[in-house]
Amino acid sequence: MEPFSCDTFVALPPATVDNRIIFGKNSDRLYDEVQEVVYFPAVVHDNLGERLKCTYIEIDQVPETYAVVLSRPAWLWGAEMGANEHGVCIGNEAVWGREEVCDEEALLGMDLVRLGLERADTAEKALNVIVDLLEKYGQGGNCTEGRMVFSYHNSFMIADRNEAWILETAGKYWAAEKVQEGVRNISNQLSITTKIAWEHPDMRNYAKRKGWWDGKKEFDFAAAYSYLDTAKMITSSGRYCEGYKLLNKHKGNITFETMMEILRDKPSGINMEGEFLTTASMVSILPQDSSLPCIHFFTGTPDPERSVFKPFIFVPHISQLLDTSSPTFELEDLVKKKSHFKPDRRHPLYQKHQQALEVVNNNEEKAKIMLDNMRKLEKELFREMESILQNKHLDVEKIVNLFPQFLSDHMVS
Repeated sequence: MEPFSCDTFVALPPATVDNRIIFGKNSDRLYDEVQEVVYFPAVVHDNLGERLKCTYIEIDQVPETYAVVLSRPAWLWGAEMGANEHGVCIGNEAVWGREEVCDEEALLGMDLVRLGLERADTAEKALNVIVDLLEKYGQGGNCTEGRMVFSYHNSFMIADRNEAWILETAGKYWAAEKVQEGVRNISNQLSITTKIAWEHPDMRNYAKRKGWWDGKKEFDFAAAYSYLDTAKMITSSGRYCEGYKLLNKHKGNITFETMMEILRDKPSGINMEGEFLTTASMVSILPQDSSLPCIHFFTGTPDPERSVFKPFIFVPHISQLLDTSSPTFELEDLVKKKSHFKPDRRHPLYQKHQQALEVVNNNEEKAKIMLDNMRKLEKELFREMESILQNKHLDVEKIVNLFPQFLSDHMVS
């Protein structure tokens, strides 16, 4: 079983319908880790002398940060995935290769996800934010809470209404690939080969000095910085290949519901079960027509097959997402110093979901009724969201409470 084996996808026209970009991610982490869905409003920071405390280290603050909605492990500052008010979406993946992983505390890849969303209004700018911070502060530190020590390098899928970028790292070195049409996925392995749009200025020289590239063959980032046979990447077994096949199977007809079905797919391993499982999922609709709103769906609970995708749309004066926000603890600093104390971080929706799973696991008849009702509720909601996009009408007063209101309906049902 691959630990922390996330999968992130993007589909762009002409692979999609109605001129939309569709983004999706499954976050696969330890089975008992709670993931919360939280909203942070835009902020103007007047006191730039104040330092910003991320998960482990402090960094310089910027004059302005954008509003973001995040799906994140409840113990840390950053996020596994999320979106901002400008329609930028980012998800990260754990990757390993020839370059040694640093255990020293620096910025986590999840911190970089949030920082990219807070500081950039396009996908390309978010890429620049991340690589600049990577150069200045580095990446590293334990990516789990409690006793288990686990560190990795990161890859990122960054999308907006117009394009997507793949950013893959090995220590401070990185390569970026631009995606303007079709489909693309990332999945816990370096996947950028020769199609490199931007790169770290010393990336090739470093690979040459280490003996990973002879300086004569066409440079292949994944081949140089990992142990992959990149010629077999899309034909060998594994989740990267399975994700590639599922995207291509639906190419030309991909909708947000198609993306959700891909994230729910268990035979491929994309919807993971076991000690490491899919703890949360996200799907976003990014219309290329800027007059239409971006719609972001989050589960906030494990196993997308047994969860409902709940919608979020950025409008002014968003209500706080209390039912998906985990409790905070005065012992937070103690926890981050590797204490054996592990607090109960279950938010109200997570607790309700666990209760429902007990019924599902113990009564087959009730399980079918419950899951059927969940799907009906979801379908009804999808029709409502599709109506917003087709009719170009957004009832802002209603949308302000969209996510919490749906949560309330869902938890009662």
